[in-house]
Amino acid sequence: MNADPDFLYRYLSQHEILYRRHDHPPVFTCEEAALHCPDLVDINTKNLFLRDRKGKRHFLVVTHHHKSVDLKALGESIGTKLSFGSPERLRKHLGVEPGSVTVLALINDPEGKVELFLDEDVREAGEVACHPLVNTSTLVLSQAELQKFLNSTGHAPNMLSV
Repeated sequence: MNADPDFLYRYLSQHEILYRRHDHPPVFTCEEAALHCPDLVDINTKNLFLRDRKGKRHFLVVTHHHKSVDLKALGESIGTKLSFGSPERLRKHLGVEPGSVTVLALINDPEGKVELFLDEDVREAGEVACHPLVNTSTLVLSQAELQKFLNSTGHAPNMLSV
């Protein structure tokens, strides 16, 4: 597990994954991020680290930051009852702290134990904004570059409509 953004930047460079970087003060909510990066991209993301009730399956759900998520309905569409993963589980499975959850943290899940679910809005966006393992920067990736990243980590996204 590595929460060092330099590790991620090296990985992106090695895999020729292009991005634009915007540094800013630490942000802990989607609302704070929107204040610092208001017009960067088509979609600023909300990232939810979830688990099933038994704690055997873990999920990363990526949706538009303006959407509210009904965990009961989401669980029904995934096929299990959901709850939020603890900070300890988040560190164990994605190597990041609360407030820094990002699709890019899948770099820390080489065994593919975290199931990725992308909202249709995120999949259809031209560009997506996400943290580089810390909440003091935002990276903007085109959809093609995001898919290149996901392919490189072995995380095929499941699609859903939140």
